[in-house]
Formats: sequence, structure tokens, C-alpha cells
Amino acid sequence: MRSPEQVVALLRASWRRHAGDWLGGGGDWPLRVSLAAPGERQAGAHWAAFEAWRSEWQDWRGGEVSWVERRWPLLGSQAVPEALSLPDAAALAELLGEAARWQRARARFDAWAPRWPALAAALRRQYTLLADADDTEFARLGDMLAWLQAHPASNLFARQLPVAGLDSKWLETRTGLLGDWLRTLAGLPRDTDFQQASGLRREPDRLRMRVLDPALRARVGGLGDIHAPIDELAALALSVRRVFIVENKQTGLAFDDLPGSVVLMARGYAVERLHELPWLRAAQAVHYWGDLDTHGLAILGRLRGHLPQAASLLMDEATLLAHRALWVTEPQPHRADAIDHLDAVEQALYRDLRGDRWGVRVRLEQERIGWDVAWGRILGCLSQPGIDGG
Repeated sequence: MRSPEQVVALLRASWRRHAGDWLGGGGDWPLRVSLAAPGERQAGAHWAAFEAWRSEWQDWRGGEVSWVERRWPLLGSQAVPEALSLPDAAALAELLGEAARWQRARARFDAWAPRWPALAAALRRQYTLLADADDTEFARLGDMLAWLQAHPASNLFARQLPVAGLDSKWLETRTGLLGDWLRTLAGLPRDTDFQQASGLRREPDRLRMRVLDPALRARVGGLGDIHAPIDELAALALSVRRVFIVENKQTGLAFDDLPGSVVLMARGYAVERLHELPWLRAAQAVHYWGDLDTHGLAILGRLRGHLPQAASLLMDEATLLAHRALWVTEPQPHRADAIDHLDAVEQALYRDLRGDRWGVRVRLEQERIGWDVAWGRILGCLSQPGIDGG
């Protein structure tokens, strides 16, 4: 015997799964939910509960309850509620207290689906957006989509777009949604990025570099701290013997002069673009120093996939254990069981960190290592055989 509360719970679960599917007249209506009416034996064994259940459905308001007459040998003729039927999604929304959200979502779907038929399926999956976005937000999304579709190769920066109410920060947080719509409308592959799908101009990918050798600085007009597009840095005629790659900007700024060396800063998972620098590929040594956690090791693996000669610096078990008092918690460890391109020792360290060998989500941030310790290890790199006269 399903109580009204149980039936409403079933209907609410169905609503969460299918509300979007019912936009635009979808769905098989009327929707019928069985009340799991009992047989004579169950009703007789629990007569008080049966009568209370039947009374609840006699007082029910919302949808249509169908009743049947059962002629039972022992209990006689009994009227039994059999099912609850709802004629359409609007009636179900009213029953569940979802009427306002449903009306808003339906009105927006009915306005957009004829305008952009190819988006109908996507909009059905985005019921929450249709139901809950405020009017200003939804109108701006429509204006932005319409402009980008009408100007597929504008080559403008986001701040140049003549769309009312637009600001670049708003657009930055909605590129995933708009990109998905644009790819769908243009029939583009799913891996097409937002700039390609929208026709907007991409800001140049910039890299910050410090030139640590006075002789090298002379080759670039005396500049020692350069923040420039990667393409422009790649064109520099630098004879670099050693490259340090660090994740923290202030760590890179703390480096003193080193012969034949440069330090590159703060690339994270974008390190794979570094192989586009010819003078870096030709360097005798490349050292990567990142946070000592699962993601730091994953970035090392990604870098080494493009620059196999890259060696880790201060990313070993001894360094980790020597700084136990400075550990923090890694917010979300990397999910992979193993990382490509790590050596056996690095792979073991990754597994131990991910497996919480020393504690829950242990992390040693790069900048927490004392500079006297770090600089001593950096200077030790200069004495490697065959490099810098060692």
C-alpha cells in the first residue's frame, strides 16, 4: 500500500530525472502511478492500516485517483484506490510545488527551440538553467549566442563585443555553456575549444621568464624579467645551458644569478607548451620544481612527455619527510593510479602520496621549503658532470 507521501516521493524522483524531457510536449501522458493496492489477505490482516490508507486517498487532492470495487469472499465488496493519474507535466508540477519553475522553463524552451532547433536536445538537458536563471541572465545568454552565431569569425577580443550588458568576466564563466551550444549549432567536434567555436580572438599565451646570466641578458637588451607570448620567446636567440621551471612566481623571483641559466614560472598543467622553445629543447639540463604532491608529480610527468630530459628538483621522499612540520593538505589528489613518464622512484612516491602512506592527502608546497635548503640544492645542480664546467 503506497501512501500519498510515498507516491509524491516517487513522482518527485521522476520529475528530477525527466522534467527536461517533458519540455516541448514530450512524455507519455497521462502519467499513471500504481498505489500498490492490497489483496484480501493483506487487507484483512492489517485492517486498521488498510482503512487509514483508503481514507487518505479518499481525501486526496491533485491528479485523479482511480478506484475499483473488489468483491472479496470474506471481506465483501470493498472500494479500493488503485492508481493516481496526472494528465500532463503542468499538473505534476502543480502537485509538486514546481509550477512556477515549470512555467518559466517551458516558456523559455518554447521561445528558443523554434529559433535554434538544433539546441532542443541540449536545452532539455539544461532544465535547471531554463527554470532558475534570472531574466537578465537568460536574456544575455540569448543575445550573446545570437551575436556569436551571426559573426562566426569576428576575431574580436571578448571586451570588444557589442553585446548589451556584457563584461569579460561574465563571459569567462560561461564559455563552457556557450561553447557547447555553438558547437552543436555549427556541427563542430566536441573537442573544439571555445575560441574556435566562437570565432573570438585568443589572448596570446604568455610566459614569465627571468634571465639569470648577465651575458644572456645582454642578448635581450639587458632585460632580466620578461613576460611575453610564448611565440615571441621562442624566437629569441638564446644559448641557454640550464633551465629551471618552477610553479610559484615568488620562487622564481627569488633566484639569484646563475651562469647560462633561466627560470620559467607558473605554468601548471600548461607545461607542455614549453617544448615549443627551441633554446629550451637544446639546453643541456632542464629542472622541474613543483609542489610535492600528486598533482606536482603529474605535471612533471606531463612535462617529461614533451621534454624527456627534464629532471625533478626537490621532489623526493627525503625532502618531503624532512619538512613534515610544513605539510598542508592537498585539496583533491590526482585520480590516476599511475603517471606516465615518471621513473620508478617517482612513481613509488606518487603511489605513497596517493595511498596516504604518511597521512591524509599530504602536500608540501614548493614555497614552504626553506630558501637556504632550496638554494643549496639549486647550486648543487651546477656541479653535475659535463655541465657548467663540472
